[in-house]
Amino acid sequence: MTLAGVPVGLRTKFSRDGEELFTIVALTESSWSGLPEFTAEHMRTGQLHRFSLQEVLYSPRTRILGEDLTPVGVDQGDCEPVAILWEAAPEEARRRARAYAGHIREVQTGYQSGSADTALPGEPRAMYRPDLPKGQRIAAKCKEMGCGARSLYRWIDRYDRYGEAGLISKRAVAPGLGSRQDPRWEPTSREVKAEYTEKSKPTKSLVVARTNARLVARYGPDGIHLPSDATANRILLGDEKITPLFIGSTKHVRDVAARPQGAYGKLRPTRPGEYLLMDTTRLDVHAMDCQTLKWVGLDLTVAMDWYSKCIVGVGLSPWARAIDGLAVLYEAFRPKAPGANWPEHALWPVAGVPRHILVELEHLDPRSVIGAIPAIVPDNLIVDHGKIFVGAAMHSACRAVGISIAPARLKIPYDKAPVERFFGTVRTGFLQELPGYKGPDVYSRGVHPEKDGFYFIDEMEALLREWIASEYHVRPHEGVGEPGLWSLDMSPAQMLAHGIARAGYIEAPRDPQLAYHFLPLQWRTRQPAGIKIDHRMYNGEVLDAYSPGELSAYKHQKGRWPIRVNPDDIRTVYFLDVKGSGQWEPLQWDMARALEMPMSADGWEFARELVRSGDRPVDAKLAHAAFLKRHELGHELDMRKRDAALRLSREQSSLAADLDQAAQLKATAKKRAQQATAEPPRAAIEAFVDDLDEYDEDLDEDDFDDETATEYRRLEEM
Repeated sequence: MTLAGVPVGLRTKFSRDGEELFTIVALTESSWSGLPEFTAEHMRTGQLHRFSLQEVLYSPRTRILGEDLTPVGVDQGDCEPVAILWEAAPEEARRRARAYAGHIREVQTGYQSGSADTALPGEPRAMYRPDLPKGQRIAAKCKEMGCGARSLYRWIDRYDRYGEAGLISKRAVAPGLGSRQDPRWEPTSREVKAEYTEKSKPTKSLVVARTNARLVARYGPDGIHLPSDATANRILLGDEKITPLFIGSTKHVRDVAARPQGAYGKLRPTRPGEYLLMDTTRLDVHAMDCQTLKWVGLDLTVAMDWYSKCIVGVGLSPWARAIDGLAVLYEAFRPKAPGANWPEHALWPVAGVPRHILVELEHLDPRSVIGAIPAIVPDNLIVDHGKIFVGAAMHSACRAVGISIAPARLKIPYDKAPVERFFGTVRTGFLQELPGYKGPDVYSRGVHPEKDGFYFIDEMEALLREWIASEYHVRPHEGVGEPGLWSLDMSPAQMLAHGIARAGYIEAPRDPQLAYHFLPLQWRTRQPAGIKIDHRMYNGEVLDAYSPGELSAYKHQKGRWPIRVNPDDIRTVYFLDVKGSGQWEPLQWDMARALEMPMSADGWEFARELVRSGDRPVDAKLAHAAFLKRHELGHELDMRKRDAALRLSREQSSLAADLDQAAQLKATAKKRAQQATAEPPRAAIEAFVDDLDEYDEDLDEDDFDDETATEYRRLEEM
């Protein structure tokens, strides 16, 4: 059996750094330390050198050489797998190896145990007496075991080198080890499979044929042993877990190919709000757009607190745009109000008040509302390279509120693994139970999913928000926790409360101008009629202080003025009043009074497309009229959904709600100021008598004809 030790003494040869060769010629003691030393002669120059025993025996720079000047010792490349085989082998294989070892010891010594002291009854047997020639004993053992002499000699050699572990068949334990298959075939097949990463999925027979042809071209027809078709298919299928190609979608193949080759790194959040994850995905469900009355797909944009896995922002839209990402980010600061019939455990307290603290209602601000999701202030925002996240609008908003953006690596979804896993939870736990569900791909789709019952976009978003609040946030998840808490099976809501108890509560800011930072910024000139944006004219009293053609102080913008635009509601834009209040003041669209609901920029473009399709010149008034007419015709087609189709196609975000509230507060304050300055004395009002105010109280609408009554009602409404 090969030993781990190597004898070292006089005439022993060793190498130094793999280049210099020495021969030990004497063993002495150090004159100052008393430790043993070697005196070695350089084999090329003949010079004598002194080495400590520690240096020769244990230094990685020194190797002991044999008589043929090759390194001696344990052959790690061969011995290590044999040792692993013994540990990996089943008990039946070990028992068989022990039996073979007994036969070999009987051939070598005459005793199966290898010693006369532990001889079995009847040993040594006559054909295995130690005084018989070894060849005669081997012949007798071959006859007894029914094997050939070459096999027995091979077993004896492996037993002498590795002991009983060398008698275990590699193929019996791991079919890939010791296989007769050419080891070059599998890596070559992976090369061929890698060439189809960006292509359509091939068949296994094509990959096998190209692999065989490449091996023959490299090594010649006589230099390679090609496997059979069945063996080749078995190798390809066994390799699917490492490099998939034939099982699953081609997108999955590309995702696996894009995995990083090194070890995965991971950020470890330590408190709520430290890292905020944002991403967008396409949902596997149909919905109805109320503005266009068409079937549309939906993009889901979410913001997730990495520490607790709580969803702090949600948005649904036919296609994600920059304003959708900004609205979701703003919702993390100012959550929306919950639904009327939500359960109590789904409600979150007012921002700034922890859930576990009881506060009397009369001490709360009556304008505050209970939140549908928790409110946090993120420090770092982790996003991918989508257009809605890398645009100037998102960077400007984050810079204004002090958020650092940390972009994920290209094509590495594992940098945002928690939010990617949430998308899978939405599909399996929420979407597949809804009408209009179309499956993750065309192979999973029903015959006509669009013919099932459906939801409008705002209804779909309301259901999703309630599911997140009432189920996702309160259900334990395996991925929620931290070292020391994994066994507790905590929910995202519990994890957030734990983080708040450790790090302190995070209070959302109360900047009155906060909402304006999340709107896209455009630059426009001051024209005589107002501010023109996309063929729409906006005006307001704040523009009276700015003369037409007046240039701003922003020289690099060619004198244009900054305008904040909400693409989800184009009725109002916001102008920065640098001469007066220094705040964003609203400007109204000159046709906004005819609209009873918000109109998006997409709806405006849709109306213009309707006009273009009629081969008529496009102007603002004509497009506006076409938009209203389109809704009237759509409602007449389905009277049962008339009231539902009048609503917005998407739920109003908290960003839009705060903008409307700010505009209403400014209008109310201005109106009160005007009334205070223009109100006449009370006595003068009481003394004034207007004959026109006297009318017959018995007069009603029946005393007028139909046309006069209609005009009378219109005047009353005004």
